Amino acid sequence: MKKRISIIGSGFASLAASCYLAKEGNEVHIYEKNPEVGGRARQLIKEGFTFDIGPTWYWMPDVFERFFADFGKTPEDYYRLEKLNPAYQVYFEDGEKITIGDTLDKIYAAFEAEEPGSSKKLKKFIGQAEENYDIAIKDMVYRPGVSPLELVSIETAKKLGQFFSTISREVQKEFTNVKLVQILEFPVLFLGAKASNTPAFYSFMNHADFALGTWHPKGGMYEVIKGIKALAESLGVQIHTNAPVEKINLTGDTATGIVINGKEITSDIVLSGADYHHTETLLPEHKRQYPEKYWQKKTFAPSSLLFYVGFDKKIKNVSHHTLFFDTDFKKHADAIYDNPRWPENPLFYASFPSITDVETAPEGKEAGIFLIPLAPGIEDTPELREEFFQKIMSRFEKLTKQEVKNNIIFKESFCINDFKSEYNSYKGNAYGLANTLFQTAFLRPKLKSKKVNHLYFTGQLTVPGPGVPPSLISGKLAAELIQNSKI
Repeated sequence: MKKRISIIGSGFASLAASCYLAKEGNEVHIYEKNPEVGGRARQLIKEGFTFDIGPTWYWMPDVFERFFADFGKTPEDYYRLEKLNPAYQVYFEDGEKITIGDTLDKIYAAFEAEEPGSSKKLKKFIGQAEENYDIAIKDMVYRPGVSPLELVSIETAKKLGQFFSTISREVQKEFTNVKLVQILEFPVLFLGAKASNTPAFYSFMNHADFALGTWHPKGGMYEVIKGIKALAESLGVQIHTNAPVEKINLTGDTATGIVINGKEITSDIVLSGADYHHTETLLPEHKRQYPEKYWQKKTFAPSSLLFYVGFDKKIKNVSHHTLFFDTDFKKHADAIYDNPRWPENPLFYASFPSITDVETAPEGKEAGIFLIPLAPGIEDTPELREEFFQKIMSRFEKLTKQEVKNNIIFKESFCINDFKSEYNSYKGNAYGLANTLFQTAFLRPKLKSKKVNHLYFTGQLTVPGPGVPPSLISGKLAAELIQNSKI
């Protein structure tokens, strides 16, 4: 039966869900509080420079291909991809840098140059990571997190020990070189937790990193949003921007619509891709599944301090993606997860999309994005933002052997307070709920409300977890639950 479905938010998960639901003949409406679609994946255009405000990494291209294939399309129908070579570079304390190339052979050679004999160990490690990827991404993550039995199969039974070991333990069992260990532990940061708290099974992220490679959509990640938006609209989805949802209407135990600017909009189904915690505040307290104490006890992925910088010259000695691991990895992690505070000497990441994509900056100039991972919920002031900008830029100049501070045309920042105001993000987190052992699969917040009929959720706080590819999958899972419901 055709249903009228109201979707709150327009991030990757919401847009994906809208496509699947519209394909089945439903009347689908998306309501986005901001002036443009995309959720966290928005765009800043200023003085001829173009920046992705949110995600900048395009990993797991097979997940995007699978999504578009469900509609008889390909990513190339909507945007053009380029595989990055190098995928990224990593700077360390001594000024040394290691380059991660665009093929496994190049990466094996880089490891071997750093530590003789390590390439053989890496081949074995990546072989296991590929097995895990085949189990997880091709099958397990496409299950809705309803029951622990979803995790039970012959393949997962063979991998049981990897759910009770950690990435750190498995990596450090094989590798002693600190730089190589940090490179191998880096990909799980996308899952929002320390490598020491992330199940070893998640080594499939290393397969995504090394074997599948890092890609760039011409024009930036926002081109992917525009592509999915175009697909959604071609299927009949109606998108409403500047439309913040104030309340979810109930009749008894059933969601019957939403309220925007005091106006009631009737719906058969309400699906929220907005922040899960925020969405439940749109309900009476006794209809919320998870009390405040529940959220307070959860391990959240980091927030971030981001800077979008226009430079009046080209930047040297960097790649499109460049990581700066020149300070103590463990101390920064402690400041995020164990004793939340501003890190004294933060690790940081820099992206220069104009190295690959000349249209993202005026000729002879460079667009730079800088990111410092932070604990969610800590103090955020203009003074702190400026202090940390100066810290990382001084280190950046020293490590890359160039002066850049005097070449800044402008800079814009985005931090915890902005994540709260722009996205209603719990404690200003940037990436959702971390994928630790006790926050995996059926242990994450549910796609379907247990207390309110016809109310569903999607996105990075529910299954399968944080990141762009998981958000696309989450949209599909939520849509399937709705389609299979008896309404």
